[in-house]
Amino acid sequence: MAFGWIDEQAELRRRAGLVRTLRPRPADSPLLDLASNDYLGLAHHPEVTEGAARAARTWGGGATGSRLVTGTTELHTELERELADFCGFEAALVFSSGYAANLAAVTALAPHGSLIVSDAGNHASLIDGCRLARGTTQVVAHAEPDAVRTALQTHDGPAVVVSDTVFSVDGDAAPLGGLAEASREHGAGLVVDDAHGLGVLGDGGRGAPHAAGLAGADDVVVTVTLSKSLGSQGGAVLGPARVIDHLVNAARTFIFDTGLAPAAAGAALAALRLLRREPERAARARTVANELHTRLTAAGLQAVRPDAAVVSVRAPSPEEAVSWAAECRAAGLAVGCFRPPSVPDGISRLRLTARADLSEGQIERAVRVIDETRP
Repeated sequence: MAFGWIDEQAELRRRAGLVRTLRPRPADSPLLDLASNDYLGLAHHPEVTEGAARAARTWGGGATGSRLVTGTTELHTELERELADFCGFEAALVFSSGYAANLAAVTALAPHGSLIVSDAGNHASLIDGCRLARGTTQVVAHAEPDAVRTALQTHDGPAVVVSDTVFSVDGDAAPLGGLAEASREHGAGLVVDDAHGLGVLGDGGRGAPHAAGLAGADDVVVTVTLSKSLGSQGGAVLGPARVIDHLVNAARTFIFDTGLAPAAAGAALAALRLLRREPERAARARTVANELHTRLTAAGLQAVRPDAAVVSVRAPSPEEAVSWAAECRAAGLAVGCFRPPSVPDGISRLRLTARADLSEGQIERAVRVIDETRP
């Protein structure tokens, strides 16, 4: 029977407590949201939603084609200029998603004969980029610059080091200075995904590479998403102009994909300008994350100290993580639930995302619910 193996896989997932289901949310959900990646609370900000609406009225509901045909509007190039300027890079290129941006950066910058050194904790989009690239990938220990050095010493030729800046599972930050030093010792490029750093880390939310003094370097390429701190959708690659020109000509997820919808570009641009005017939002997101961690650990829960806005709380098992998240939801709190294979170490977690717009009362309520519903 065609696809008969699917039933066997479904049964294995059920036994392991790893079944995933979609849960459509209403527009006016009553839940306190600590599950989304809306770190700055901008997804529903009036300026951001108006930016989306204005762009849709001006440019239409869709981009109408690939970026190289009809999918590049003046709005796209305006967003690219302001994003590159804000983050401190020479140029930027906008994609339809952060996933597509990561696939583009890794595959286009790791041709046949090159070595990709990839952190063991990298996001799935970076991992898939490594798998699709024509270079050879070597996975190294998590957040270990010396492991990167060892890997690079085995290769004589072009190489690129690939890492998240803030890892999405536990919210820990990569040692960017050490990675850059190790890369430069061997003439390798550094590609980092700042999806969870943009809007949270660096001066006014300019990102982890900016904070590490790597912004604008000719051997550093950064990918970002527009769907987290900027409350919109899409992704971008930032770096030297010659690298961006190369992506325009070589990145398949740019050449063959429809351009980002104008509404998403308009929302992201409005959010970026809002962040420029209100840089304190970045610091507030970090403050909320630290407050959550302090109160959770004080309650006896095993929470990982956040380096940005992600707070991870360990769960005893996949099944108990699912039931814990469900109990939280029943009590009016939405939290993330990470289980294998989404977590590289096999440890299930509740994943909380701090938001700059959370009040002290909401922080207290969230901690109380998580504590009272613990397995």
